[in-house]
Amino acid sequence: MTTTISIDGQRLWRSLMDLARIGATPKGGNCRLALTALDGQGRDLVTGWMREAGMTLRVDQVGNIFARRAGRDNDLPPVMTGSHIDTQPTGGKFDGCYGVLAGLEVMRTLNDHGIVTEAPLEVAIWTNEEGSRFLPVMMGSGVFAGKFPLEVALAATDHDGKSVADELAAIGYAGADPVGGRPVGAYFEAHIEQGPILEHEEKTVGVVTGSLGVRWYDAVVTGMEMHAGPTPMPIRRDALYAASFLLQAVVDIANDHQPHGRGTVGEIHAHPGSRNVIPGQVRLTVDLRHEDAATLARMDERLLAACADIAQRHNVEVDIKQVQYFAPTPFDPDLVGKVRDGAARRGLAAMDIVTGAGHDAVYMAGVTPTAMIFVPCKDGISHNEIEDAKPADLEAGCNVLLDAMVARANDKQV
Repeated sequence: MTTTISIDGQRLWRSLMDLARIGATPKGGNCRLALTALDGQGRDLVTGWMREAGMTLRVDQVGNIFARRAGRDNDLPPVMTGSHIDTQPTGGKFDGCYGVLAGLEVMRTLNDHGIVTEAPLEVAIWTNEEGSRFLPVMMGSGVFAGKFPLEVALAATDHDGKSVADELAAIGYAGADPVGGRPVGAYFEAHIEQGPILEHEEKTVGVVTGSLGVRWYDAVVTGMEMHAGPTPMPIRRDALYAASFLLQAVVDIANDHQPHGRGTVGEIHAHPGSRNVIPGQVRLTVDLRHEDAATLARMDERLLAACADIAQRHNVEVDIKQVQYFAPTPFDPDLVGKVRDGAARRGLAAMDIVTGAGHDAVYMAGVTPTAMIFVPCKDGISHNEIEDAKPADLEAGCNVLLDAMVARANDKQV
């Protein structure tokens, strides 16, 4: 673009609010679980807007939707953006939806100004990003990126035994296209931060340089149930007391690997759960994160060492198993640079940031150059009905997306 054009922030906001009416909750949020009738209504609304914008639509076998705006050379791989419109049970109006509708607004704006990019552009709506109803999480982009087979995704069932395959058919989004296996020139994803950093630092745009790696564990601390009254303290094998040291170790490990170390114990269950019985067993989850794979490996080693030490010191057994690993994912330097350039071009206060949450962009980074754009959300709150973002910030992030997508689509293709 030789001249600066800007998106219509009011139109973007209206689109977000119109979509939010589908599955609206009393506290101002959304419940639009993946592949429910409400998700189907949301898909129908957004794809209707896409068709009105002159885009051609395709749906693949896992229900991912791709809306294409033609370029001058449609043999070039598309520059893609997108996210998801499924929500948490008590979700907000912006998580995922902003990325999809920001992409749509970019297409509408280019239409308004009669601009045709060299490469075609696409907006993706990924299936079941949240994982609230079906596992695995980030399902549609995961199959697209070859992280797991289509058959696994289609066979996944919810708590009522309903399968992804059947529910896709029920809402009319069991597409015919193969999943993935086609070139994508680049992928951008705009998203609310889902954390408090940008707001705290008074920055409008987060230039996302990559995602934190994640190691998830299930741990079981086993001691012995005994009567709380007659059993002297020195001979107890108190599983909950021993587990408390493991909780502290998780936090200490994260604190010792700042600024990007994270450590969380999110679930804890003590057995037998009686006030006058010394707990004999505690089950808990551990979540460790860092942006550097080697550092995350050292955090893992320290966690395992802490478990062995706790077992010896407190006469208990500590069994810990890693159940999930997402490698740290650096984003593409050229695309990150285009996001940074877009923010500078617009005179927006920006900062580099890493994402601690999972996004479809993390899977897409395995198959194409990828970058993300963050904008602030109020108090860093997300996955909550009170999730909120300022219209001006959403507009700013969308303008950066516009600049970055057009710059990439007009790059000389090698």
